[in-house]
Amino acid sequence: MRSGLVRSPSCPHPGTVGSGTGAARRSRGRFCFAFAFLVPCAVARGDLAIDLGTANTLVYAKGRGIVLNEPTVVAYNTRTRQVLAMGQEAWQMIGRTPGYIVAVRPMRQGAITDFDIAERMLRNILQRCGVTKFNRPRVLVCVPSALTAVERRAVKEAARRAGAGAVYLMEQPMAAAIGAGLAVHEPQGSMVVDIGGGTAEMAVFSLGGVVALRAIRCGGFDFDGAIQAYVRSRYALAIGERTAEWVKLAIGSAYPYTGEREAPVRGRDVSTGLPRTIVLTPEEVRAAVEDAVQQILSTAVTCLAEAPPELAQDIMFDGIHLVGGGSLLRGVTQRLANATAVPVHLVDLPLECVVMGAGRCLESLDQLRPVFAQADR
Repeated sequence: MRSGLVRSPSCPHPGTVGSGTGAARRSRGRFCFAFAFLVPCAVARGDLAIDLGTANTLVYAKGRGIVLNEPTVVAYNTRTRQVLAMGQEAWQMIGRTPGYIVAVRPMRQGAITDFDIAERMLRNILQRCGVTKFNRPRVLVCVPSALTAVERRAVKEAARRAGAGAVYLMEQPMAAAIGAGLAVHEPQGSMVVDIGGGTAEMAVFSLGGVVALRAIRCGGFDFDGAIQAYVRSRYALAIGERTAEWVKLAIGSAYPYTGEREAPVRGRDVSTGLPRTIVLTPEEVRAAVEDAVQQILSTAVTCLAEAPPELAQDIMFDGIHLVGGGSLLRGVTQRLANATAVPVHLVDLPLECVVMGAGRCLESLDQLRPVFAQADR
């Protein structure tokens, strides 16, 4: 009887030692290691939907739901271009960094303003969602309808370089309508008003298409900028972006509300450079943001006026659905209802509505390619 090589049941190849030589064990070890490394990638592979917003970036993974919700902020070293922080950590650095470190938003008014930083941010986001060089999923990116063709190509190119496989674009109003549960594929009119951080979009849908569309580059950050400008001109006090946002959330409104109260605001005196505190009232904040609010309302009225009579009748019955972070400003719902004479409904999840709608589209990604092709124009 031979005492040499025997065939192992676990390895059918001749010449392999079951419990014998170290070379064979190392060979099997390398094979098993590679197999164990590749299997999780295959299991974790899945399509992703990204709401690349000016204020926040949300990611929806197919079969898992929303897996990431972070501010669209990147902190980096201007001397070395090294990225130091992203998301919530970078947001906390806004206005608090030394001269050679800046915390910036690579997206402004829905468009990429710094391609290199945006690409690094997207790569970090995809890596946090489990994307590797062995796993390049299809990615559906929601973009504002106001973007030009050049700006749309920049978004697709940044996503590809960040590690995505095939990249599709979907306009945010359509994604918001699907996320709000509207019957956009029925022969029935429905209208969505999406007030984001950098843009505001209004669209009327029927039979799966856009019947009327209006978009302006005005949103929640314009409210913050208006508050900063008002405080500087009225009180000669300079306040930062985060302080202006806090004022907006604390006492900001577009319409009078019960329980109004004043708020102390701290900043730097423009003339002396010393810190100083003032007290702002809700009436002052309303006056500061009025121009931006009125611009959004007038655009919504124009969009509704462009809808055919039959669809306008449907909208009068079902109402207008309000989504986006800017819609959380107190009184916007009432002001829009007064301006259009149509009922206005704030959706349950205004911040997540767009990415939830895009996530539903992941289930029928191949069938909905014509919709995405229209967004790629």
